[in-house]
Parts: sequence; structure tokens; C-alpha cells
Amino acid sequence: MSTTEYTPPPNFIRTIIAEDVKANKNNGRVMTRFPPEPNGYLHIGHAKSICLNFGLAAEFNGVCNFRFDDTNPGKEDVEYVDSIQADVRWLGFDWGDRLYHASDYFEQLYDYAVQLIQEGKAYVCSLTSEETRAYRGTLTEPGKDSPYRTRSVDENLDLFQRMRAGEFEDGAHVLRAKIDMASPNLNLRDPVMYRIRRVTHHRTGDKWCIYPMYDYAHGISDSIEGITHSICTMEYEDHRPLYDWFLDALALECHPQQIEFARLNLSYTVMSKRKLLKLVQEKHVAGWDDPRMPTLAGMRRRGYTPESIRNFCERIGVGKKESTVDIALLEHCIREDMNKKAPRVMGVLNPLRVVIENYPEDRVEELEAVNNPEDAGMGTRKVPFSRVLYIEREDFMEDPPKKFFRLSPGREVRLRYAYYITCKEVVKDEKTGEIIELRCTYDPQTRGGDSPDGRKVKATLHWVSAAHAIQAEVRLYDHLFSVPNPADEKDGQDFMAHLNPKSLEVLPVCRVEPSLKGAPAGSRYQFERQGYFCVDLNDSTPDKPVFNRTVTLRDTWAKIVKAEGK
Repeated sequence: MSTTEYTPPPNFIRTIIAEDVKANKNNGRVMTRFPPEPNGYLHIGHAKSICLNFGLAAEFNGVCNFRFDDTNPGKEDVEYVDSIQADVRWLGFDWGDRLYHASDYFEQLYDYAVQLIQEGKAYVCSLTSEETRAYRGTLTEPGKDSPYRTRSVDENLDLFQRMRAGEFEDGAHVLRAKIDMASPNLNLRDPVMYRIRRVTHHRTGDKWCIYPMYDYAHGISDSIEGITHSICTMEYEDHRPLYDWFLDALALECHPQQIEFARLNLSYTVMSKRKLLKLVQEKHVAGWDDPRMPTLAGMRRRGYTPESIRNFCERIGVGKKESTVDIALLEHCIREDMNKKAPRVMGVLNPLRVVIENYPEDRVEELEAVNNPEDAGMGTRKVPFSRVLYIEREDFMEDPPKKFFRLSPGREVRLRYAYYITCKEVVKDEKTGEIIELRCTYDPQTRGGDSPDGRKVKATLHWVSAAHAIQAEVRLYDHLFSVPNPADEKDGQDFMAHLNPKSLEVLPVCRVEPSLKGAPAGSRYQFERQGYFCVDLNDSTPDKPVFNRTVTLRDTWAKIVKAEGK
């Protein structure tokens, strides 16, 4: 299932925009926006929205604004702002000079709120939060009007101005839209527009002590910027009438069209920022950029490529039906991209010492190794071969089962790019009985891995020269959760109960070939027979390299596709 053979599924949003352009709606103009809240790191679900918004704008010769919806300073941080910008750039998108913030419009939003009060469409409510919930009603019962709903325009204006001036304590009053407390849509039951909150804002400092709610600020910010298509996820479908109500009530000239699509759910992970924050705060992971996290920062550190993530987002398509995507598809996209780009190297994760008894002690050969069989232009490299080597411990068994074809006593195998070797003796630790060394012989006529007499072997092993290998730490990652849908709490268990205790295995004493000396942080490789690896962005140093396994070589998705005949 190669990229060249793949046809993207129909995209209903693309169809809507194409029809709008054809009808010259908005004078043929297309403007989208990506509006993250700076209250956490972006995750793979946000990547879908980024690719969709920036991609559609580019496809229709439009522009995509990048706007931070920074209306909740108690949960926002400059760290998140910086990380979000870094992630969008890494993913391959450029917003140019179109970086905005909802806080840019705080004064204008306030003026619009005053306008709504003056027109009798908003009022200051003094109910407590508990009373507000009681008055709101339920899905089956209508709400009740607040006793403060009939305040006069002058009283509402006075109270709202005093709210801004800081005369009241947090929670004393809120500003609410006057819509319909009997509406079957709970979002239209006089929603809160402003609340008092004495929190320092990372951009406006202490200038404001009242902050607009997301539902109020978002649509108006879209209108101010001239957005034509406001694309969001399905949880905002019930909020669309409210989005439209504010724009209509203010009679704003620009009225963007809100279009909802199904958010991305990925198996073996959680996408809620609240849950991801809990993982970080309770130190179940090493931070937002832990390679097990579904954050873009974590995926970048693990070695995922932006091209593979963009390809994944295109493949999963855009629809309205909620579903969960198998993480195997994401891993398939990673392998597909890395297979083309990653240089091949040899690394031994669990070393077992091998001494080739008939090889000269002072001899070192430089053997030719292919850098990438998928790309001849990547050339070859030299790997040193000497009398003492390391192979994988799992590549030897003293008493092998019938279908074990790797090294065992008396058996001959091929060493990659090198020679045939035969195990002659097993050396064990006298106290523990652990195998610590193999004594072997080699056939000098098989240099390069072929026998001149035509005899065949059934296994080829990777290896490194003991005298030349670099010691490295390798981190093997597995799914962070042990079940496909950890967010499903129908069984009564919190999602934390499904954390996978084996999601990280650290191998502190591995050996890699000398070509990896000084490998820059972030560089990617395929360790032959082991998987794709990336030099850790945080912990790796020239003297002590750290490699994160990005993904194994086993392609589960390809097997699924083959089995289904796709």
C-alpha cells in the first residue's frame, strides 16, 4: 500500500469550499484559521486540524490564520505558546505575518458586550455557580429565568463597567447573553459571556480582571479577522447556534460558516489535554515531550517525521462519524517514510561477545556496507571487522528448538557484509552459569557473505566489532496503555488503571557501529533487524549517545491490509 497508489478519501469540507468558490461566495475568498488554546501541548489530533486548515487554504489559494484563543489565563502558559508554534513549524506550515491572539481583541470584545447590553441582549447575573446550575435545567427540563434577568440596561451597564474596574470579587457576577432559558439546546440557555477572574495574563498582564468565555470570543474573533470557513470538531456542533447568535445579534458584516468534522481518536492512547496533563503532573511520563505521549513534541523526540504525520492525516480522511483509528496505520506511515530515508546501520542491543579463534588478533578489515537499499544514491560506508565481535544475545541458543536457524553449537551462519562463522565452544560464568562468550571460527573464503562452493546458511546476523563499537543507551517504547480504548470508562475503571507498565524498557549498555559517533540529535536510522531509531533530542551527548526506538520493523497494518485484500 504505497503512497503513490493511494487515493485520498472524499473530503466533504473540501467539497463545500469548492462549491462556495464556484458560487463566488465571500467574493471567492477562502480564509481558514488554526485556533489552539495555549493550555497544553499539541497532540496528533491537533495535527489533523492543522493539516486540514492550512492545507485547504493553500489548495484554494487562500490564507490560514494562526490565532491563540488565550481567554483563560489561569490555565495558559508561555511554555505552551512556544511549544505550539514550534510544533506547527515542524509539521511544515508557515503562517507568515498572520499570527493573532484573542487577547488582541479584548477591547473590541468588551465594546461588543456593551453593545449587547445596550440592546437588551445581555445582562449581569449575580447567581452563584451552584444556583446557576440549578436554574439551567436539564436535557429534559427547561431552565428558569435568573431573577437578575430583568435588570435595567443602565444597571447592567453600571455593573459591567464596575466588573471591569475590579470592584467585585471573583465569582460575584457574570455577564450572560439573554437568549432562551427554555431552549432544548443547553448552550442557548443564557450562556455566560464574561466572568471575573483576577489572574495575570501572559500577554496583557493585569490590565483585565474580566475575561470573555470561549463561545463568545471565538466567533467574534473569526469575524474580526475575516474568516470564511470556521472548521472545528464535532463537539462544537451544538455550539454552532450560539456561534451564529452572537454574530447575528451584533449584525457583524463578516459571518463565517462553522463546519464540524470528527476529531481524531487513536487506539492505545488518550487525546484529552486534561488527561495528558494528569499523566505529566503525576509523573507517569517524563514530561509533555515524553516519546510515549501522543503530543507532537513527544512524537518528534521519538523520531516520527512530519511527512509521515501529514500523510497519516490525509489517509484517515475527514468525516462526521466518530471513530477510532488503529495506531498501526500511523506506525505504517512512519515505516513507509523512514524506509526511504533512514540510513541502515548495525546496533546490538543485548550484546554477547564472540571471539573468532582463527582470525588474526592484530587484523582489522574495512567491509563495504550499503547505506540504504531503497536509495542507491545514499552510497555505502565502511564497517570495521575484527577478531572480537558482539552479536545479539537472542541470536544464540545452546539447545535450540527445531525451527531456530540462528547460531548454536556446531551451526554455521552468515554475518552481515562479512563471513560465515561456526560456533565451536560456549563459555559460561562459573558462578551463575550465564553464557558470557562464544568461541567461533570463520571461513575466509566467504568474505562479503557468499560461499564460493555454493553452500547455503539459513540465517544472517548483524554484529559490531568490539574494539570499534560505541557504547550507547537504547530506549524501547511500547504503547502507553495496555488496552485499545483506555478512555472508555464504562467498566468503571479510570483510564490510569490501563497504563502499560512495560511501555518503556531502557537498555543501558548497547553497542553500535562507529559510523554513529557524533550522530546529531534528531537524526534517524534503521538498526538492521531491530527497527527505526532516533538520537534523543534531550538526553543524548557525543560521549553518551541515547537512541529512542521510533517503531519496530514489524508492520502490523500492512498485514491487515493484505488480509483484507486492499
